[in-house]
Amino acid sequence: MIDLTAGEETADDARARANVMRLAAAQALTGANSAVIFATGSIVGATIAPSMSLATVPLSMYVLGMAAGTLPTGAISRRYGRRIAFIIGTGCGTLTGLLGCLAILRGSFVLFCLATFLGGLYGAVAQSYRFAAADGASAAFRPKAVSWVMAGGVFAGVLGPQLVQWTMDVWSPYLFAFSFIMQAAVALVAMAILAGVDAPRPAQADLHAGRPLFEIARQPRFIAAALCGVIAYPMMNLVMTSAPLAMKICGLTVGDSNFAIQWHIVAMYGPSFFTGALIARFGAPVIVALGLFLEAAAATIGLSGITATHFSATLMVLGVGWNFAFVGASALVLETHLPQEKNKVQAFNDFLVFGMMAIGSFSSGQLLANYGWSAVNMVVYPPVALGLVVLALVSFARRPVQLAEVDEFPEPSL
Repeated sequence: MIDLTAGEETADDARARANVMRLAAAQALTGANSAVIFATGSIVGATIAPSMSLATVPLSMYVLGMAAGTLPTGAISRRYGRRIAFIIGTGCGTLTGLLGCLAILRGSFVLFCLATFLGGLYGAVAQSYRFAAADGASAAFRPKAVSWVMAGGVFAGVLGPQLVQWTMDVWSPYLFAFSFIMQAAVALVAMAILAGVDAPRPAQADLHAGRPLFEIARQPRFIAAALCGVIAYPMMNLVMTSAPLAMKICGLTVGDSNFAIQWHIVAMYGPSFFTGALIARFGAPVIVALGLFLEAAAATIGLSGITATHFSATLMVLGVGWNFAFVGASALVLETHLPQEKNKVQAFNDFLVFGMMAIGSFSSGQLLANYGWSAVNMVVYPPVALGLVVLALVSFARRPVQLAEVDEFPEPSL
């Protein structure tokens, strides 16, 4: 039996390494775009929305755009190649900046929501960067490739907030209008970088090759990978988006909140420099389980106090937990499909993750407002427990025949 998670890196990984450099840079730039939206969305919303209760709708529209864009991204990648999907995504990112600026200048809430929705479509395309990094890579290099691309988010955590800080007052009194112009410029730079990614158009024979999606999706290993992703990302998002408002309710300052969020972003992406090596050493299921345990630990810290230190520690541990669980779940998805099946399987996985995240984003504010910060943290425990149980059952069960053993297909990469 051939183990897809083992083996030595090969000379063929040179192409994958070159792609990783470009994709990591694009990840940083795309993350800066989303950071601009999350840093300004609710503030702009509160300024131009017809009601204060609608202030966070632009952020929810961003998440909805991510959910809506996952399946089209897979379809475009499957038919025309990943590079075309990347260019379309950065085009949406450019429109996000231009329309966002226009919405602020005209005071149009609807137009601003459209801009953030397009930003979500851009974000959906960016989610495929981590999978694209593993195209053609050896089994040993795949988890590292995924991890290194995710590491680009560390620079996004620095670039995004600074971009807002430098530009928010340039077109006073239209706060953040120039920030969105700069966001459009950053998306164009990402487009230029992604244009050089070596991602050939799929062969015509591959368009209809592979197994039906339902057959792939009912594999226990895929179910475990998708479920853990569905748990890891929405639970992180639930706590992260609730924390700044909870800190304000608890009497803490905006500076406290900015400090906590900034280090949360660093904690989310910083471990990516070594997460791939940990997955290669211990296996994806072990790292996913560790990540879920850390998310539960973060909730426990959140329940233990409401000082600035408690909030900061909660978000930092939560960020590390998300990284281990999400990168590990992504690596686990790579073990469930053949090369001809990669785009539809990966897009379906992300649709499940971000579809659930979109549902949660519309309810997180109500949960905090009606039941408080403690309830937000308590909600984390049941899904995490479910994920750990399913992961354990799949890990201890007899592993199915590896896809690489199917004679008519090469060893799967993505």
